[in-house]
Amino acid sequence: DGSKQRQARKKTVSFSSMPSDRKMNSTAACMAFMMEGCEMKKVRSNSRMYNRYFLLDPDMRWLRWEPSKKDSEKAKLEIKSIKEVRLGKKTPVLRSNGLSDQFPDECAFSIIYGDNYESLDLVASTADVVSTWVMGLRYLVSYGRHMVGVVEPSQPSVRTSWIGSVFELADPQRQGHIDLFRATQIIKGLNPGMRESRIELKFKELQKAKDCYGEGIDLDTFVEAYCELCTRPEIFFLLVQFSSNKEYLDSKDLMLFVEVEQGVEGVSEEMCREIVHKYEPSAEGRNSGYLSIDGFTHYLLSSECHIFDPQHKHVCQDMTQPLSHYYINSSHNASLLEDHYWGSSDLSSYVRALRMGCRSLEVVVWDGADCEPVVYVGSSVASQLAFCKVLDVINQYAFESSEYPLILCLVAHCSVPQQRVMAQHLKKILGDKLHVEPPNMEDHYLPSPEKLKGKILIKGKSLPSDSQDSEGEVTDEEEGFEMSRRMMGGDDKDQLNGIGCKQLRICKELSDLVTLCKSVQFRDFETSKREQKYWEICSFNEVDANRFANEFPEDFVSYNKRFLSRVYPTPMRIDASNMNPQDFWKCGCQIVAMNYQTPGLMMDLNLGWFRQNGNCGYVLRPAIMREEVSYFSANARDSLPGVSAQLLHIKVISGQNLPKPRGSAAKGDVVEPYIYVEIHGIPADCAEQRTKTVSQNGDNPIFDESFEFQINLPELAALRFVVLDDDYIGDEFIGQYTIPFECLLPGYRHVPLQSLTGEFLPNTTLFVHVAITNRRGGGKAHKRGLSVRKGRKAREYTSTKTTGIKVVDELFRASTQPLREATDLRENVQ
Repeated sequence: DGSKQRQARKKTVSFSSMPSDRKMNSTAACMAFMMEGCEMKKVRSNSRMYNRYFLLDPDMRWLRWEPSKKDSEKAKLEIKSIKEVRLGKKTPVLRSNGLSDQFPDECAFSIIYGDNYESLDLVASTADVVSTWVMGLRYLVSYGRHMVGVVEPSQPSVRTSWIGSVFELADPQRQGHIDLFRATQIIKGLNPGMRESRIELKFKELQKAKDCYGEGIDLDTFVEAYCELCTRPEIFFLLVQFSSNKEYLDSKDLMLFVEVEQGVEGVSEEMCREIVHKYEPSAEGRNSGYLSIDGFTHYLLSSECHIFDPQHKHVCQDMTQPLSHYYINSSHNASLLEDHYWGSSDLSSYVRALRMGCRSLEVVVWDGADCEPVVYVGSSVASQLAFCKVLDVINQYAFESSEYPLILCLVAHCSVPQQRVMAQHLKKILGDKLHVEPPNMEDHYLPSPEKLKGKILIKGKSLPSDSQDSEGEVTDEEEGFEMSRRMMGGDDKDQLNGIGCKQLRICKELSDLVTLCKSVQFRDFETSKREQKYWEICSFNEVDANRFANEFPEDFVSYNKRFLSRVYPTPMRIDASNMNPQDFWKCGCQIVAMNYQTPGLMMDLNLGWFRQNGNCGYVLRPAIMREEVSYFSANARDSLPGVSAQLLHIKVISGQNLPKPRGSAAKGDVVEPYIYVEIHGIPADCAEQRTKTVSQNGDNPIFDESFEFQINLPELAALRFVVLDDDYIGDEFIGQYTIPFECLLPGYRHVPLQSLTGEFLPNTTLFVHVAITNRRGGGKAHKRGLSVRKGRKAREYTSTKTTGIKVVDELFRASTQPLREATDLRENVQ
């Protein structure tokens, strides 16, 4: 069928394509495109596809297609007979097995028409074409052809009037034109992320088309340039879908959007009027209560439509549980600026770590000159820091970012006299902040972070509690010994359970400062269960911790319900690279020590994870890891008993102002971005998907791709967006953003991107749609109540929606009560 020679007129439009520079910034532009027509594939009920050329009649009454064996009067569809336009594979024909994998969801749409609700199923090659047809047809179905000013609107729109007033302010002499530099600066001021070169180029293009190149910018050119540059088509399509009154949203439209799409509860007209007043740039729109495309764009870019739930910007979890029930943000070798061999020690590294929410700092102390202990790591002897100066900095910044307890991991390689000096400094400088109260023998768990607010706990070796001597010997099996053995050239003898050990003399003054975090050697899980006290803490080299996680996953999780465990990087990581914290969080390990000076994926996961509780450095572990009677294996590869699995639907729509990768020299200013969407969590949840590459567009690349992930343990899952530049020399990093699953907000959201070192890139975002449903097979899609939040949400029941077809409605009305009972049964069992 499709092999017939096409008419010459059709050769001007390539298959299902839309010119990349063509912006659909008005309903009129959509209609013009539909009247010009384009080629799409028509899908038959037998799953066969045929190329057809579709176009809208000039009078906007009929949709026609050709070539066809039918005569032209049969190959048409009356617009007023259309009942609904569905985006995606939403009909049995498009969902059939033979077709479902041949084209992506966003390239398909269906027109439901006639009294019998028949479907015309179509497939285009790009999501842009689909969006244009869907928006245009929905508009015609809703408002009719008389509402569309295809050629010229009879009166200027709210938007055009506002842009005109901006132009007039820039032209106080009423000359009717402004210079190119001034026009460029105005548009850049209204859209801060836009490149000046792009704005200038657009003005020059428009002037050249009008044969007035080199002259001043007049009002018409300014309005046209603004509309073409500043209209994001994906947001315009969205606005038209929700608009009940042409090209803006009134308060009722906005209420529907905020409540239905954004999932905000208790939405009122007053709240929507406030949104209009806050984000609508035109005075006319504010006075009338209308949100234009510019106001809608400002609103979607605002903090109100950020993907991160603002409730989590403050402490929102129960902080009265035992200390062992929390993940604790931890730093390894905090004094280092670089790697272990060449890195220099610096006080600013401690300040940076504490300001980033770190609640466990390692301080490696050695003998110094004039009986003054010093801090350094590895071979950085040249940049020693006085122990007292380090304590001054810690005392000053310990509770600037968080009021919850700070654990100071002291690794002392000092002689006994200098240990006494250390103890004096600790007591004198830290004063009342130092926790010196001995543990209560009658308790079975550590105190809570709430109870230990404002306190600094010392983790280290201590003498037996009944010792009366001024000094004594203890076993040093900590990572400090491993490092000192490596630096001093020791051999591999004196190994116990894979961990190096030697005898260490320690003074009673320093020993007495160790209260709730006494370092002991781990032997095995059975011995710990019998003999370990709740205030004793074991440290694990990452190699040993990995072995336990793989060989004894259930025992490791059970052990961490009561005791603190610290995991530190293997000394083989001389480049200060980081281990994956998720490997140990899934076992319940509370303190996973990270090299804060080394950016990358692992630090992204760590910093992103600890954002979820006001960045206070403590995150409550999943209930399944805290409850006495619960079973959880760290290597679970399927859904978990008692935990409701979630389905995460992510649609990556577009990117904004993506910069050239730092240090990149290839391809000039051209960026060819693509995005990885990653899930990090227990093994059953780990997954990644990638979008297509958008060629030569970093300003507003459109991806329009949907992904789905099943999340079996939501409380331990994190979502990460990574944007890369597709380059034949080697793909380069542009930006990333990591967010815990429990902090996701549903709806249309902007994702701010961060650089490799963690700084937010100005005006650089991704635009996505997020939906979270309970499980495969349906039920009402809703955000799950957070298991660690205070208070509980009311139970939500699946409801049915009336279709207006009497027979169908009566049939399904009978299902309401059984559905309610099924929900009760399911929730009660869980």
